[in-house]
Amino acid sequence: MFPEYRELFSQLKANDRHFDSLFIKHHELDQKIQLMEAYVEPASHEDIETLKKKKLRLKDEMYDLLKKASATQPA
Repeated sequence: MFPEYRELFSQLKANDRHFDSLFIKHHELDQKIQLMEAYVEPASHEDIETLKKKKLRLKDEMYDLLKKASATQPA
């Protein structure tokens, strides 16, 4: 995820509780969606789509934080 920010991503995960929390929630949703799509966990198509939208919002928020952190770093 976000290969252009690989180093910064690792720094934020280690040093920013909010960013790390977003990452953990994103990862948990990803796993839940995979289980639902594999029919391991029962869910409707609408349930899966709702979770995918939540996951995308988390990813968007992480991206925004990465862009802001990148802008404040020395060149």
